[in-house]
Amino acid sequence: MEKKKKDIRALSKKQLQEFFVEQGDKSFRGSQVYEWLWHKGAHSFEGMTNISKTTRTMLTDNFVINHIRVDRMQRSNDGTIKNAVKLHDNLTVESVLIPTPTRTTACVSSQVGCSLDCQFCATARLKRMRNLNPDEIYDQVMAIDNESRLYFDRPLSNIVFMGMGEPLMNYNNVMKAVEKITSEDGLGMSPKRITISTSGVPKMIKKLADDETKIKLAVSLHAATDAVRTKIMPFNETFPLQDLREALEYWYSKTKSRITYEYIVWKGINDTREDALALVKFCNYVPCKVNLIEYNPIDDGEFQQAASKATDMYQKTLERNGITVTVRRSRGKDIDAACGQLANKSAS
Repeated sequence: MEKKKKDIRALSKKQLQEFFVEQGDKSFRGSQVYEWLWHKGAHSFEGMTNISKTTRTMLTDNFVINHIRVDRMQRSNDGTIKNAVKLHDNLTVESVLIPTPTRTTACVSSQVGCSLDCQFCATARLKRMRNLNPDEIYDQVMAIDNESRLYFDRPLSNIVFMGMGEPLMNYNNVMKAVEKITSEDGLGMSPKRITISTSGVPKMIKKLADDETKIKLAVSLHAATDAVRTKIMPFNETFPLQDLREALEYWYSKTKSRITYEYIVWKGINDTREDALALVKFCNYVPCKVNLIEYNPIDDGEFQQAASKATDMYQKTLERNGITVTVRRSRGKDIDAACGQLANKSAS
């Protein structure tokens, strides 16, 4: 019976160095392989050209590189690119490249499916199959960095964990991926260019603050009263706004980093002046800014974008109360790449 090979990217640099010493080789060989795996994004041992054929064969006999594969790439009329990413076990996730004249942002997934139950999100309708491993998250970023260089002649500038899944429900793997992305051994990106977007898991927001990460925090809020929020995001019953508020106050006290609230205004759900004033009150607890996001329908018509006058009312109400607000138009809608639309429609 053939022995089960280990995933080589589950090893730290130190463990790789120790492995080579055990094989009677020099420890620096482990550093060379580590650089190939992470900094150069090698898909196979055969591609590691500065390592002897004998060593490459030995690695092939003992390890696998569970690299992702971009199964399908779609390009939107606005330049947005969506990748359907095939994982080593044939499951699929999606990631998105969002270009603007000044930056290129990667929107990456952290779970196959999602742990939460937001009623307006296509991903939430997929059952959560599993968490992504750190290397699978890293590979999505690497693939988008390569696409950014190829199609826009510049490296990736920002990363948002706003793809499939709730990143704080896959905390350890997400943080290990961030560590690799920001490491000089990896992509060397500044943590200040990385944003974790959460639907609001209070305990994990506090942990994120305690771990003294320099990354930014965004909260998918969408309602500032428990009655409305629980209706559209049922898990709010478990994590009510009072708990979320306390966690965000804790976050700010530890990090001094202001929070971004993502907020969609829907027709007949949260489009009244009372809803807008509730948001103002919630915004006053912690320094923040608000992104009013255009809604991207997911086929059933239950949720519909509010009239533009409702969005204007929100914007004016927030601005009158000294709150920074931006109205964000969706990107990549024609290829189902916009917020809330990632649902593996491209998967067979």
